[in-house]
Amino acid sequence: MAREGRNNGSSRAEREEVELVEKLVAINRVTKVVKGGKNFKFSAIVVVGDGKGRVGHGTGKSREVPEAIRKATDQAKRHMIRIPLREGRTLHHDVTASYGAGKVHMRAAVPGTGIIAGGPMRAVCEALGIQDVVSKSIGSSNPHNMVRATLKALQMISAPRQVAARRGKKIAEIVGRRTQGEV
Repeated sequence: MAREGRNNGSSRAEREEVELVEKLVAINRVTKVVKGGKNFKFSAIVVVGDGKGRVGHGTGKSREVPEAIRKATDQAKRHMIRIPLREGRTLHHDVTASYGAGKVHMRAAVPGTGIIAGGPMRAVCEALGIQDVVSKSIGSSNPHNMVRATLKALQMISAPRQVAARRGKKIAEIVGRRTQGEV
């Protein structure tokens, strides 16, 4: 009986891995000049998400591209975070964050807008499962800074339920829904 429970757990982990969306953001060739010549390595940035509110990013470096991508993917899977999404498709509120010289503005959008974002920000949004968002990046377009700034902004998002719990109020008081008696 105990063995069956373990097998079910491992198959669930395998199914969970299959459902993950992996986005390769950037590959960079790095050169180290040494006495005997030049040593070449490859650096990769990967974003991994389940399309349902979990996302992570990772970097990997190796002499070969596939190995660098594998290392980055493994790191991204280990460092996944959960982001609350409104209706499972957009952000709860507008948010701004910066990392290094890169700055990111993200705004909630109405259904049908799509992902209006460029490069690394688009990869993070697609992996996360955001369907409608309007975003803008200002300053550095360095993929490392853009991914980190986007994730930093997403970590600042709070669902109305979380805000209500922190303040000790009801969700209706936070959202500001009016009753029929109010004008």
